[in-house]
Amino acid sequence: MSLRKHLINLQLRLFEKTHIARCKDPDKLRRSFDFKAKWFFHPPRGSRFENSILSHNGADVPVLWARAPKLREGPALLYFHGGGYVFGSPQSYSAMLAQLSDRTGLPACLPDYRLAPEHPFPTAVEDALTSYQAIMDHPGGVVIGGDSAGGGLALALLAEIIARDLPKPKGTFAFSPLTDMTFSSDSFANNARSDVVLPAQSADVMAEMYLRGADPRDPRASPLFADFTNAPPVWLAVGDTEILLDDSRNSAAALRKQGVEVTLTEARNLPHVWPLFHGYLPEARQTLDELSGWITALSPPTSDS
Repeated sequence: MSLRKHLINLQLRLFEKTHIARCKDPDKLRRSFDFKAKWFFHPPRGSRFENSILSHNGADVPVLWARAPKLREGPALLYFHGGGYVFGSPQSYSAMLAQLSDRTGLPACLPDYRLAPEHPFPTAVEDALTSYQAIMDHPGGVVIGGDSAGGGLALALLAEIIARDLPKPKGTFAFSPLTDMTFSSDSFANNARSDVVLPAQSADVMAEMYLRGADPRDPRASPLFADFTNAPPVWLAVGDTEILLDDSRNSAAALRKQGVEVTLTEARNLPHVWPLFHGYLPEARQTLDELSGWITALSPPTSDS
């Protein structure tokens, strides 16, 4: 293990995991994560950010656009942040998406979807669908992405797009996605100690805030159980010490069984959603490079771009 990886894992275990486990106030979690993201995660020089609104059929979703200084023609990246459907924000993830925009030459859109417990399930899915419908005719198409709960939301949105026979995205990617809100996989128990970020004992609390009695096997909450027949390619990345390891493994198996082309990366001893640490971990930058190559292969630059 590299020294940087060891130090970050230790810091996350001692401070972040403990903080998430002890803090029961969603507002405190939101303020804390946004504050730390502002100080520790930085975009490339020259990145541009713009607040905007996406609208469709009378519904509005605030969004934050992250754009590299130089863009090419191609799809827009529609990215849903993590945070257990309870905390997190576009601002917290803007630096990472600016990094991805810089690598791909594509604009990134981060919806500020409504959070629980103020706005329980299926509000997040409704906001995700509104966001997609507002930009699904973007020249060059759309690539959907997300992390953790946002990764599950991205996959749930993909299933909704297929069920509604909407224009399909070019592809969908997710870092450490939450795809099974029954929390019944082997890794959820077996990796409870090795996961340096997510406290397994807090999952039921956040799930209750979000689901409010809804069926955790509803495919909009747990896309592991969704129908992805005829879906475009999917790219997944997860760490082998995460409690959500099997969420990616089982989802990849289910997708492949339905004929979907899947790329699954399992990283050795890296923290939950490690690409956030692109300024500190070489492995984070390598993963962003690999994802950027996958996205570019979905829609290569034209010779005059």
